[in-house]
Amino acid sequence: FPSKVFKPSLDWGYSFWLGTVSAALFLLLIVSGLPLLFLYVPSVERAYQSVKDIEYVVTYGWWIRAAHRIGAHLMVVAVVLHLVRVFLTGAYKNGVGQGQQREWNWVIGVVMLMLTLFLSFTGYLLPWDQLAYWAVTVGTNIASSVPFVGPDVRELLIGGRTIEQATLIRFYVLHVILLPGALGVLFAYHMWRIRKDGGLARADGVAVLAA
Repeated sequence: FPSKVFKPSLDWGYSFWLGTVSAALFLLLIVSGLPLLFLYVPSVERAYQSVKDIEYVVTYGWWIRAAHRIGAHLMVVAVVLHLVRVFLTGAYKNGVGQGQQREWNWVIGVVMLMLTLFLSFTGYLLPWDQLAYWAVTVGTNIASSVPFVGPDVRELLIGGRTIEQATLIRFYVLHVILLPGALGVLFAYHMWRIRKDGGLARADGVAVLAA
């Protein structure tokens, strides 16, 4: 928080602390994902069996995987609700302070939502079971329907024309390195921008809410 903050913006009923909840869930996903990173095998021949080993052979593996999976679902919900709250309270609008860039920070928040959704999507393929395979098939086919660039986007995502080993490797690298890294950098900038803009709420916005 900045050195001076408007007290009403710290009330639980204003923000429901959804940003903090989202950040805490992101941290939970990183912590729970680290042991899975060492236990999971990104191979079309061994991926499914490695997930089963995590569930039934590794000590507390079922608990770690459940925490990771449920945390991912909750993070999507929390981030969506966070953006809804910011929109409904008008916290994305610039206030009376100098040099505010709240609208730009809103754009960053939307990008972070897209990354969160894509993180969830890339993680869905990793168990390499029938449910995951066909979900990714449907998702990449939807991507291919985008005018002009759709087919190229699909081939870029799956590493060819069919879903196979190249697809699994690409989704694995996206899920454990590129997307979390990008989300972490944007999160740090997002929080710094909130501090520079004077906190969670605009001065005039808080006054209106208080009235």
